[in-house]
Amino acid sequence: MILVTGATGKTGRQAVAQLLAAGMDVRALVRDPQAAALPEQAEVVRGDLTDAASVEAAMEGVDGVFLIWPLLTADAAPAVIAAAEKHARRIVYLSAWGVPDDDTVEPEPGILAFHTAIERAIRASTLQWTLLRAGGFASNTLAWAEQIKQGDVVRASHARATRSLVHEADLAAVAVTALTTAGLEGKAPHLTGPQALTQAEQVRTIGDVLGRRIVFEELDEDAAAAALEAQGLPPEYARAIVEAHGQMESEPEQVSPAVAEITGRPARTYREWVADHVADFG
Repeated sequence: MILVTGATGKTGRQAVAQLLAAGMDVRALVRDPQAAALPEQAEVVRGDLTDAASVEAAMEGVDGVFLIWPLLTADAAPAVIAAAEKHARRIVYLSAWGVPDDDTVEPEPGILAFHTAIERAIRASTLQWTLLRAGGFASNTLAWAEQIKQGDVVRASHARATRSLVHEADLAAVAVTALTTAGLEGKAPHLTGPQALTQAEQVRTIGDVLGRRIVFEELDEDAAAAALEAQGLPPEYARAIVEAHGQMESEPEQVSPAVAEITGRPARTYREWVADHVADFG
């Protein structure tokens, strides 16, 4: 039995489907089982990572955990990891590229900070662990979907910021491999897509797949951060994302071969990801 948290998110849904296809028993931890719309073969249980009792109940009888962390702090992580230690044998955590290996190094506050805290707690546990240090998620470009539905211009900062965006199906495929086979214990692979594209090229790719001409209009950092805050991100996270994109203009995100090496198939391209998500762009 494998427990998947964050099971209604894009990577979580893929993981549930792929684990079931691999013949595994799957339990999905969700806040609202009636709205989950997961495959009927999955055991869907109500719970929340901030509710220790519900996490403890969800861990009963599981052998492995795919931990996807939808929260912006690591406050609840010690109780979740303790429950996993009590019941499970292995854990795979969807982390982020850039978490320092050196435990004496503290990352800047923000996304890397909570991933670092959770990674360190997992490594200090008795669980067999694998840390999936993902690069940029292709699904993050759905932040542009509303603009694309309304017109042919995407407004954001740093047109030349270059990322090797990874498809959620590939993240899930690596997680399934780590949970169902030996060889990835104690590893922290860097997971990316197969190509590096600037943000302007990403927008052009969306347009090509949709059969439209969509252009990238560059905003300054203040305006871009304000736009992210308007989408619900805390100010410090919005600013960190914009500044990271600025850094990726001069230091492009590198392409990693890990997805292909681990799964035995090429990583999906960004164009393939867009084709899989045409309906999301309207």
